[in-house]
Amino acid sequence: MPGARARVARASRIYVEGRHDAELIAQVWGEDLKIEGVVVEQLGGVDDLVDIVAEFAPGPGRRLGVLVDHLVTGSKEARIADAVRRGPGGADTLVVGHPYVDIWQAVKPQRLGLAAWPDVPRQVDWKHGACQALRLPHADQADIARAWRHIRSQVRDWNDLEPALISRVEELIDFVTHPAR
Repeated sequence: MPGARARVARASRIYVEGRHDAELIAQVWGEDLKIEGVVVEQLGGVDDLVDIVAEFAPGPGRRLGVLVDHLVTGSKEARIADAVRRGPGGADTLVVGHPYVDIWQAVKPQRLGLAAWPDVPRQVDWKHGACQALRLPHADQADIARAWRHIRSQVRDWNDLEPALISRVEELIDFVTHPAR
């Protein structure tokens, strides 16, 4: 709805793990989030998520949605998400994740001229390995930031993203915009 007025921000929030995640969500869902009055905030990581959720103090009128990188069975992130569900405010908190090592992988590789994202060896920083596959400079953080801007510039709308991310973001938006039952 281009031109629609933004709603006053709700008490509910969506937290996302990392700057690139926040930028991509703002780019693709920003207008919808403004209309719904949903604020997206960046987490530096999820190691302290139980404490962060307790400080936010979710409740029926103040729900919290959290998007976590690489949330797969048996991972550290899965254990933290489980602890959040069992902790204070857990009933009004939804922690979901995508299966990607990095949010960059949520961009369909075809948008960048790749058949698939590269398999990067564990001993290599994933973003550096991805930049190498894309033939982009990756000597320092400034190069990585430019690479991310390039990748993000190829995203026109949600159709350029993988379904595993789209469904999770939509689930979070629904959770924080609908009252608890």
